[in-house]
Amino acid sequence: MKIQPKSVSCELCLSRKFSLFAGVSDQHLCHISDNKNFISHKKGQILFYEGTKPLGVFCINDGVVKVYKTASNGKEQIIRLAKKGDFLGYTAMLGEEAYTSSATIVEDAKICFVPKESFLKVLADDNAFQRKVTKAICNDLGIMEEKLTDATQKSIRERLAFTLLKLCENYGIDGQEGQKIDIVLTREEIAGLVGTATETVIRLLSEFKKDELIEFEGKKIIVLDKKGLARLSDFYG
Repeated sequence: MKIQPKSVSCELCLSRKFSLFAGVSDQHLCHISDNKNFISHKKGQILFYEGTKPLGVFCINDGVVKVYKTASNGKEQIIRLAKKGDFLGYTAMLGEEAYTSSATIVEDAKICFVPKESFLKVLADDNAFQRKVTKAICNDLGIMEEKLTDATQKSIRERLAFTLLKLCENYGIDGQEGQKIDIVLTREEIAGLVGTATETVIRLLSEFKKDELIEFEGKKIIVLDKKGLARLSDFYG
């Protein structure tokens, strides 16, 4: 069930510095604040479905959201894990197209929904914001091209090593023995990120543990040897 928390104004939002709204004028931030909806979502809730029409943009205040496509056999291919400060849905909205993927809450999240009209008003009035949005779209395209290249040129072992390094980069917490990936992902979700079968991920994670590259702490993964994973993930090394 969705819970309606006390809304945080964009001007006072701590996650704004990580988002596309960083640097937007107070006037425009007030306009966004007056028109947005601020909602708490629980783990497992659907944010939006592939094939539906976007009515606005989602800005993550806190939590983690997985963006994925579902194959005809029901298998998920995870496109990205969105975190604090990330925007979702703006590409489809600006292109006046349906969502090409779905989004589900991975960790309890607080998310602002900005209606299309409000977002477009700021986009039209703020040239710096226009440039940032354009750059973000180009960056998303570059990431997708990189993923396509990796899928054809890198082995599953290399892709898994690279995925663990990226998770460390985004969610890692330094500890005495290594860097803990401070997000709980199922083996199916890790397989969805890598683009392989769950059984393969389970086997490779076991091999990585045997090689002392990683360790497990409950459901979380601790990376013991980042340099080893980096060497393993470098297809051209």
